[in-house]
Amino acid sequence: MKKWQYLTSTALLGSALLLGACGGEGDSSQPAKTGTDQAQAADAQLAGTVAGDGSSTVAPITEALVEEYAGVQKDVRVSVGVSGTGGGFEKFINGETDFTNASRPIKETEKEKLAAAGIDFTEFELAYDGLSVVIHPENTWAKELTVDQLKKIWVEDGTTKKWSDIDPSWPAEEIVFYSPGADSGTYDYFDEVILDGEDIVKSATLSEDDNVLVQGITADKNAIGYFGYAYYLENQNKLQVVTIDGVEPTNETIESGEYSPLSRPLFIYFKNSAIKDNEAAYDFMKFSLEHAGEMAEVVGYVGLPDEKYDEGLNKLEGLK
Repeated sequence: MKKWQYLTSTALLGSALLLGACGGEGDSSQPAKTGTDQAQAADAQLAGTVAGDGSSTVAPITEALVEEYAGVQKDVRVSVGVSGTGGGFEKFINGETDFTNASRPIKETEKEKLAAAGIDFTEFELAYDGLSVVIHPENTWAKELTVDQLKKIWVEDGTTKKWSDIDPSWPAEEIVFYSPGADSGTYDYFDEVILDGEDIVKSATLSEDDNVLVQGITADKNAIGYFGYAYYLENQNKLQVVTIDGVEPTNETIESGEYSPLSRPLFIYFKNSAIKDNEAAYDFMKFSLEHAGEMAEVVGYVGLPDEKYDEGLNKLEGLK
């Protein structure tokens, strides 16, 4: 059983036991419930649908929240697709979803398209991530890289790159590249802070599925790749993480910002009209902000400071 499932089931069990004790046969002070009372109690439970999509990096947090929320509001159906940050924004702009997950801030072009579509939205931060550079466990030479070396490795320069091109003491073996796909916010973020907008190596295998990247890297001693911190933690028994400028991604270095420039916030963008008009959407977002820190830690990310979640809740109440 997953940790968040256990938390839900034990909480519900405790509530059931408490209610059973309060409503036992010996409690004559409470009148028996009529059919009308029971109908009103049922009406107190929400029902409806909430649709989301977006980042594969944010997906583990949202999936945990959805699973936990289902134990609280069993008649609300929350669906979350994984089309990547860019793909998620496309669906959001087209009016197909109530919210979209993103592993980078929204672009100006995306804001303009939303405005043209008449869609007002609000940005909420969910957690912190440390984009993790990983190599094969048998790679003994590239365990410590600088930002400059990382750029030299990944920027397309018209050559077939070998490890010895980065450092003459390293093997004269061709580097094998694995990267998130171009629709991924992780790709965009890496492009911004490491590649400075230059083209990524043409030989790189691109995939929106992080499991494809993991499989490729574990199969080749000369492979290198990158993805979110949670996917590294999930596969740390078969991958080796690279330190960047002497700093390894950990909960502490990610939260403090020491793991720079690869520390980043993770976002959820919600349609304002969904918050105002769909009680289930409002309730799910409220639940998410109240539990995102815990769920982030459970699935391998880093929760925000409490005041950040409080700011998000105040923003949400303002929309209501």
